[in-house]
Amino acid sequence: MKTIILTDIEGTTSSISFVKDVLFPYARRELPRFVHEHGHEPDVRHWLDVVAVEHGSICSDDVIVETLQGWIDQDRKHTALKALQGMLWREGYERGDYRAHVYPDAAEMLQRWHEAGYSLAVYSSGSVAAQKLLFHYSEAGDLQPVFSAWFDTEVGHKRSADSYRLIADSLSHRPEDIVFLSDVIEELDAAREAGLRTVMLDRREDYPQPRTGEATHGHVRVESFADINVDR
Repeated sequence: MKTIILTDIEGTTSSISFVKDVLFPYARRELPRFVHEHGHEPDVRHWLDVVAVEHGSICSDDVIVETLQGWIDQDRKHTALKALQGMLWREGYERGDYRAHVYPDAAEMLQRWHEAGYSLAVYSSGSVAAQKLLFHYSEAGDLQPVFSAWFDTEVGHKRSADSYRLIADSLSHRPEDIVFLSDVIEELDAAREAGLRTVMLDRREDYPQPRTGEATHGHVRVESFADINVDR
């Protein structure tokens, strides 16, 4: 049975700085305009009301926006914030305000693996909608079609072994037939505990100081997708 490749995004396929320095600031900056222009639309209003009720029935959209901006500053993983950010980012992509960063080696290997018949899946803390936008509007072109499954934190925390067991069940594969790619040691530890094979991305652009020896926690270490052997 062919290996399934499950990949993280930030620090793995894409630079950490793209999300931190482009997407988050864009959402923070554009939130007031977006809510003013779209706050009456049902999908947007629903999430604004979720925030309002959670904080004691806030009556003002301006206060809701300030609350959301505070959550962005705190890097809070709130469902309402993620949903609204996803809508904002879609608008930004469609307007051509930016394109998503994907490392050239990652884009090349993802396409090669797909053409070779491997099944590819994503597991990221960003919402599935945001994941699909990132790969659809990537600097390397539309990479969304190479993936056949998408997972976010609705399946569970990325540092919990149970999350990876649920993903394996969802993919109808044994854990040992899945290889998980990530830059985060704690995520790799959890995946290995669940029985998945693991590869640690240690990119100099994201981690100037190489993580070697004991710092790898025994995970296979690579600096590029070109160095990954997905088969046993």
